[in-house]
Amino acid sequence: MATDAFTPKVKLEHVISFSDAVFAFAITLMAISIDIPDLPTNLTQSQLFGKLYEMYPQVESYLISFAIIAIFWVSYHQVFNHIMGSPIQMVYLNLLFLMLITLLSLSTSLVINYGSYHIPYIIYCTIVIMTSSLLAVIWWYATRDRKLINKNIHPLFVKGVMVNLLSLPAVFSLSIFVSFMDLNIAQYIWLGIVPLSFIIRKKYKH
Repeated sequence: MATDAFTPKVKLEHVISFSDAVFAFAITLMAISIDIPDLPTNLTQSQLFGKLYEMYPQVESYLISFAIIAIFWVSYHQVFNHIMGSPIQMVYLNLLFLMLITLLSLSTSLVINYGSYHIPYIIYCTIVIMTSSLLAVIWWYATRDRKLINKNIHPLFVKGVMVNLLSLPAVFSLSIFVSFMDLNIAQYIWLGIVPLSFIIRKKYKH
């Protein structure tokens, strides 16, 4: 008992609330990275529409990245809804995951400003792969001996969550491969995440 009293711990609710704040910060950072042009006030309607339309690539990159972070936020809570403890090793893994979430926002800025270049795209996809893989590591750590999750959770559900978490790095790895042939097509491979997630959830639903 004395040893447990001096074991460094952070309450699970504090870990989750801090994580939510970081997610909110990351989304805000992405939003302010969109470059709003300083437009003159004497533009015609068609000229104004044309200037606003030029922002479309930036807005598209923001919307896609917002969707990716939203998927991470949902996946994060689906993982931590079943975790019942927060040993210090879990806290460190969680902090590393949150660091990657903030890097995801910074790499989104690169994509928004240099979307026609290959390198920012590779950087962005690599960070997504690292982030999603780390969340899978957190789930593996929590379920490896089932001490941090409810023992009544069916093993098929545990496996399904892991497969769903690993589907994201698989899709983005494929996207990187396709980007060497056509960068524009590669960006739309991300859309495969939604039906793939639906199929996995249906298969492993228990």
